[in-house]
Amino acid sequence: MSVLAIMTVSVRRVLRDRLSLFFIVILPIMVILIIGASVHGFSTFRVGVVERGSGASGKQVTAMLSSTPGIDVRYYPTASALEAAVRRSAVQAGLVLPAGMDQAIKGHRVVTAGLVAESANPTQQAAATAVRSVLARYAEQVQAARFATEQVGGKFGSAMIRAGHLAATVPAVTVVSRQAGTRLATLPEGFSYSAPTMLVLFVFLNSLAGSAVIIANRRLGMYERMLAGPVRSGAVIAGEALGFVAIALAQAMLIIAIGALVFGVSWGDPLAATALVGVWALVGAGAGMLAGTLFSTPEQATSIGPALGIAFAMLGGCMWPLSIVGPTMRLLGHFTPQAWAVDAWTRLLSQHGTVASIAPQLLILGGFAASSLALASWRLSRRLA
Repeated sequence: MSVLAIMTVSVRRVLRDRLSLFFIVILPIMVILIIGASVHGFSTFRVGVVERGSGASGKQVTAMLSSTPGIDVRYYPTASALEAAVRRSAVQAGLVLPAGMDQAIKGHRVVTAGLVAESANPTQQAAATAVRSVLARYAEQVQAARFATEQVGGKFGSAMIRAGHLAATVPAVTVVSRQAGTRLATLPEGFSYSAPTMLVLFVFLNSLAGSAVIIANRRLGMYERMLAGPVRSGAVIAGEALGFVAIALAQAMLIIAIGALVFGVSWGDPLAATALVGVWALVGAGAGMLAGTLFSTPEQATSIGPALGIAFAMLGGCMWPLSIVGPTMRLLGHFTPQAWAVDAWTRLLSQHGTVASIAPQLLILGGFAASSLALASWRLSRRLA
C-alpha cells in the first residue's frame, strides 16, 4: 500500500503544477498541429488564382483546378497580391488568367496565362506542375471544340460543353508508382508523422523535467520522513518509478486519443502500439529517475533536462527522418532510444507492422529502460541509505 501512496503523492504534485500541465497537455497538441499541418502541405497544394476579366473560360479553368484532388484554390484580386502570397508561402503556386481570355479562345487566338512559382523551391515547382496538368487538360478540350466547330459547325460554347462531357467519360490512364526492392523508411506525412514523433519527444522530455520532483523530495527531507515510518527504501524507489510511468502513460494515451479522434491518425496494430507505448513509458521513467539522482537542483532539471531531451530527439529522428541524413549521423542517432522508437512507429504505420516485426526495437528499448531504471534505483538507494 505504501508504494501506491508514494506514487499517488508524486502524481498529485505534478498535476497541481500548471506549468507541468502545460508541457504535458497543451504544448504537445500545439506542436502536433503545427508540424502535421506543414508536412501535410506536401500532398495538398494551395494555388492562388487571379481571374478578373477572364470571362467564362477563366471560370472553367478555376472550376477544373478546384475539382482536382490535392489542389486548394485561393482567390486574389491582383497579380501583385498573388506574387506576394507566393513569396510568403501562403500559396505554393499562382495562376494569372488574362483579361479577355474568353474572347481570345473563341477567336482562335493564342492565350498566355501567367504561372507564379519560385524555380528554386521544389514544393512550388511540384505545385506548378499540377497546375500545368490542369491547363493541359483544358487546352485539350479547347482544341476538340475548335476542331468540332471547324468540321461540323455550330457554336463554340456548345462544342466546349460537349467536349467537357466527353472528357469526363473517357477512361483516364492510371499510373501506379511502386518502390522496387525496398520498403517505406519514413513515417506517413501529415499528422501521422507529427503525432508519433511528438509522443516520443514529449514523453521523454517531460520525464526528464519531472526529475525535479525527486530532487525536491531529497532537499526537503521527504525521503527521510518516509523511512522513519514503516516504509522500506525499496517501496520508496518503486513508488517513484510507478509515478513516472503513470504520468508517461497518461501523456502518451492523451496524445494517442487526440491524434486518433481529432487528427485522424491510425496508430497501427493495437497490440503492437500498446507494447511500444508501455516500453517507451518505462524508458522515460528510467531517464527521469536517473536525472533525479544526477542533477543537484530542480532548476538544473527543468533547464538542462529539456535541452538534453530535445538534443536526443533531433539525433533520434523526431525532428526529421533519419533516412535523409548520412550514414554517420544515422549511426550516431541510434545510440539514443528515440531512434529505435521512431523506427518502431515507422514499421507500425508505414509498413503495417505487428508485435513480431517491431520485436527488435522493443528488445533494445527494453534494454534502455532496464539499464536506466537499474542505475537510477541503485543511485537513489545509496542516497536513501
